[in-house]
Amino acid sequence: MEDDDTTPAPPESLLPYDAWTETALRQVVARAIAHAGANGLPGGHHFYLTFRTDDPGTHIPARLRAQYPQEMTIVLQHQFWDLKYDEGAALISVGLSFGGIPSTLIIPLDAVTAFADPEVRFGLRFTYGQDAAAEAPEDAAPEAPAIPADASPEAAETPSEAPQVVSLDAFRRRPRSDS
Repeated sequence: MEDDDTTPAPPESLLPYDAWTETALRQVVARAIAHAGANGLPGGHHFYLTFRTDDPGTHIPARLRAQYPQEMTIVLQHQFWDLKYDEGAALISVGLSFGGIPSTLIIPLDAVTAFADPEVRFGLRFTYGQDAAAEAPEDAAPEAPAIPADASPEAAETPSEAPQVVSLDAFRRRPRSDS
């Protein structure tokens, strides 16, 4: 008797489960931002927030947009102010200093491409607009360096231990290959 290693591919879903899952996981980011804005960051918690600077709803200083034309990562840890999440508009706003110059960043929740809290090794990665069709590999790192909120963009910080990033690909069923 021969082993049959072929498993039929699951049928294409007529329901957008991937989009629904991503929308639900973005709410985790929204709740974390809202909580930190209202209560501060407890213990050693701190956030790495990666977002698309080219999103039409993203408002950042022109010099930062010039330096990071597509994507930027900020670290919310020690020196930030007015962190808020506007649920109605789905916008994150935060005050940060870059090179000693105070700035307010406004980031649409849909422009967020990654969120991490290295203190507890928690992370999420999201697709963005047209990127959703051509998803990045699970182990792809964000293109932009992390910029600590209390430093200049040139003083990018690298986390000592990488957070565990949860990719939606981990929950998708894939057809087996006949190798």
